[in-house]
Amino acid sequence: MKKRTPLLTELHESLRMALGAIAAHKLRSALTLLGVLVGVFSIIAVMTAMRVMQANIERQLSSLGSTTFMIRKWPNTYFTGISDTDWQRYGRRKNITLGQIRQLEDKLTLSASIGAETTFWSGEISTRYKTSAPTVRLYGETPGSFPAHNWIIGDGRALLDADVDSARSVCVLGYGLATNIFPNSTPIGEELKIGGIHYTVIGVLEPKGSAMGGDQDNFIVMPVTTGMNRYGGWSFRSLNLLVAAPDRASLPALQEEVRGALRVLRKVPPGKDDDFEISSNDSLIEQFKNFTRNVRIGVTIVSSIALLAAGIGIMNIMLVSVTERTREIGIRRAIGAKKRNIMLQFIIEAVALCEVGGAIGVVFGILGGNILALVMKLPPVIPVDWIIIGLAICSFVGIVFGTYPAWKAANLDPIESLRYE
Repeated sequence: MKKRTPLLTELHESLRMALGAIAAHKLRSALTLLGVLVGVFSIIAVMTAMRVMQANIERQLSSLGSTTFMIRKWPNTYFTGISDTDWQRYGRRKNITLGQIRQLEDKLTLSASIGAETTFWSGEISTRYKTSAPTVRLYGETPGSFPAHNWIIGDGRALLDADVDSARSVCVLGYGLATNIFPNSTPIGEELKIGGIHYTVIGVLEPKGSAMGGDQDNFIVMPVTTGMNRYGGWSFRSLNLLVAAPDRASLPALQEEVRGALRVLRKVPPGKDDDFEISSNDSLIEQFKNFTRNVRIGVTIVSSIALLAAGIGIMNIMLVSVTERTREIGIRRAIGAKKRNIMLQFIIEAVALCEVGGAIGVVFGILGGNILALVMKLPPVIPVDWIIIGLAICSFVGIVFGTYPAWKAANLDPIESLRYE
């Protein structure tokens, strides 16, 4: 009884012959795999760049604690744009006021902390040492905002309820701002000027670093009441509400408790939509992913067209290869090779050709996509899932477009093949 060749041995031998055939026609193989290279490069480069942006945006959105959510009058982000009708609808909503937030704080039973915040302006800060650039962000906050934002005091203290109730002229500095305007001394107890008004520094936050080329520590925090007295807003400004849960397990229940209590406070009729927006890290990140999903689909379709053209080129070159190697096929058939052995040989050769082009495209795609990370001074990203998808597509293209040439090679007449010159 004739011993069967093990499948792995047959695959190994077919791969060795395929790589030998590719190496024997270097220029032709290079031109053929160029189409695959371009298709895979475009997919991997775009997906890598988008993954860099997504990772950075997720880090920025995660400025809220993992158990914190925000409530606003307006939607928090606008990835998909807002129509004029929606703008009018949002504009008709009542403002979220400090009084409502304080009433809500008395009603909630599941929350760990509640904070209120708003942004006043970006400008310059003056001290007796130096004046900052006019890019410092000024926030109005309450004590509950600190745990919600993961703000940790590095020196001094955070805001107190007494600071808010008395609208004191005190402030807490981001680490980057503190080291900039107080380069050679501790800021605690020092005075600074904002718009010509003096404030006393009571605390400095621990550093958070930079993102999207900007400094996350270049800001100043004052009591929200102080800011609203000085810069206006009691009648027209809507505050943001920050609510932290004790743990992630209680987050959904707390959101429902807040939604119900806030609807009662704002007198929203039963059956009507909420007149406020609730967002958390997870919802914002999911919104960003939904926004980029169509972009990813579009890039995949365009790249698939390039791979389709490359596949047609591979089929053409494989048909030429079958013609050139007709006598070799006849000899293999004469010494016992079956049709499936011939088919396997040529299919593996087509797949190998695609995979070589795909591997080169993956390398250049990762390098190209991470140029964005280099420019924006962000950590590089390697999209392992898309690398696997890209190489799997290459194998699929090789199998689909290599099957007909392989079938043609396997069905050549052995006698006529031996006579071929």
